[in-house]
Amino acid sequence: MKKIVTICIASTLVLFTSCQNNTAKKVNGTATKSEAAPSATPVASQTSGTPEFTFDKTSHDFGTIKEGEKVTTTFNFTNTGDADLIIVDARGSCGCTVPQYPKNTPIAPGETGSIVVSFDSSNKPGVQQKSVTLSANTATGREMLRIKSEVTPDPVKQQQREAQAKARQ
Repeated sequence: MKKIVTICIASTLVLFTSCQNNTAKKVNGTATKSEAAPSATPVASQTSGTPEFTFDKTSHDFGTIKEGEKVTTTFNFTNTGDADLIIVDARGSCGCTVPQYPKNTPIAPGETGSIVVSFDSSNKPGVQQKSVTLSANTATGREMLRIKSEVTPDPVKQQQREAQAKARQ
């Protein structure tokens, strides 16, 4: 019995240690040669400083839109740090919020980029507040962009929702 418990604990420790190392490599950009994607810039030209996002805005209000509309906005940024900026991942807070971004593309100091965020208001009546989380090789490792809107309900869909709510009672 002691052997089984010891094996389980050892396996768990190995699993957690390997997962943490892999995540750190992705965010910090310190992957080994076999894991690293080919770089668009030579390694010799990269500096050893820290990249930094400077956005033109970090939130956007679409105002009042109709249910079912698909709207987009663009968040422009500049790398104001002193090393190449690499965005590893960008995730919306739900499936209705989809970011498009320069994935794993080095952005040199002083260069600009953009993140286009689309929001699908289908089946989302009322006030909506969504976010996009960026994972990058910055000092904090994460940045947040926010969108919001007031979605006017579609009259037909609203009647269907009310009928379903009444049936549940």
